[in-house]
Amino acid sequence: MSVHTFSSRDFTRDVSAAKRAAVDGPVFITDRGRPAFALLNIDDYYRMVGQSEPTLLELMDGIAGGADIEFDPPRLKFQSQPVTLD
Repeated sequence: MSVHTFSSRDFTRDVSAAKRAAVDGPVFITDRGRPAFALLNIDDYYRMVGQSEPTLLELMDGIAGGADIEFDPPRLKFQSQPVTLD
């Protein structure tokens, strides 16, 4: 894992470069030469806070006012059949 540093000006000019650098490790964004922010890829963040990526159900539960929404999707009727490869 490597650490990259971008000045605020460089970060503003090329956010994509900072995002690419965050794949290898944290990116520190500096203001006046001092670290002010850190950019992490989402997997590193979840690992750091000790939680896994939220499930779709957890995301939906987090929607404000979503408790009153009823959702009962129809079941898919699917029957598998054996396949013969010639």
